[in-house]
Amino acid sequence: MPADAPNLARRSFLASGALAVSAAAAGPRAAGQEANQPLPMPIVSPPAGKRILLSCKLGMIAKKEGDKELSLVERLQLASAAGFDGVDFDEAGSFTPEQARAAVQQSGVFVHNAINHAHWQQRLTSSKEEERAKGVANIEHCLRVAHAAGGSGVLIVVGRGDDGPEDEINERARREIKRLIPLAASLGQPILFENVWNKLHYDHDAPPEQTPQRFIDFVDSLSSPWIGMYYDIGNHWKYGQPRDWLRAFGRRAVKLDVKGFSRAKNKFVDITSPDDDLPWKEVQAGLDEIGFTGWTTAEVGGGGLERLTTVRQQMQKAFGLA
Repeated sequence: MPADAPNLARRSFLASGALAVSAAAAGPRAAGQEANQPLPMPIVSPPAGKRILLSCKLGMIAKKEGDKELSLVERLQLASAAGFDGVDFDEAGSFTPEQARAAVQQSGVFVHNAINHAHWQQRLTSSKEEERAKGVANIEHCLRVAHAAGGSGVLIVVGRGDDGPEDEINERARREIKRLIPLAASLGQPILFENVWNKLHYDHDAPPEQTPQRFIDFVDSLSSPWIGMYYDIGNHWKYGQPRDWLRAFGRRAVKLDVKGFSRAKNKFVDITSPDDDLPWKEVQAGLDEIGFTGWTTAEVGGGGLERLTTVRQQMQKAFGLA
């Protein structure tokens, strides 16, 4: 048997399984249904009964296996084969809503979120109206992609702190986000802010221990149930205690990004690796205290099946699921 036969067999099984799910979901034809009428499309759901669901970014999943280009469907199935419960569609700008929906239905793999990384260029905090307008259009596209895929949210980076005084750029961003809330509500897709190293809502050059109060104030200033946080635990371990931040965020922490970080070495590292000094037991306690349930997504270096499986195992260890 060739060395890659187990992987090929696994992919074949996933592909055939997705088709079987489609056929089972469709069920028998109703009496009188014409033979040439299309069958109902399947509903793809994540595993039931899990308090914490594990996912990876689409951008982490290899695009090639050897010399073979992998389709979007095959990439989603690779995440499933690695043991993930779903995928965060962080290449949303490259696909139409119809393409995202078809990939989910054909792969049988749940997509819980959408992201368009153009938010770093077309920022809601920009002083240029045309850049903000493009940023709004990008987020509208992501909302439609997330809805079409069956997901439950869109991650955005609000902007950059060096776009102006914080009060001024907060107001710019608020105006644009308020324009987006009706669409988010109609599609059932929360807009979730990620805490990143963008010099906004924290002191970039100050040491720990900072609080997340400025993030909270910004979220609360929008007064909408369709606004929340996609809290990146690793990003701000450099600046504050994750258990304290989780307790402060409370219900606002809708989803989590996961990566390892070493304060001692001031760099990102593998989740739960020897260099990762992030206090994962404290994270677990904080999640328990706020009753967190939902999606956690790895945002680290990816690859093929072996690497993705390792990342999933690291996440299980971090959240005490192993």
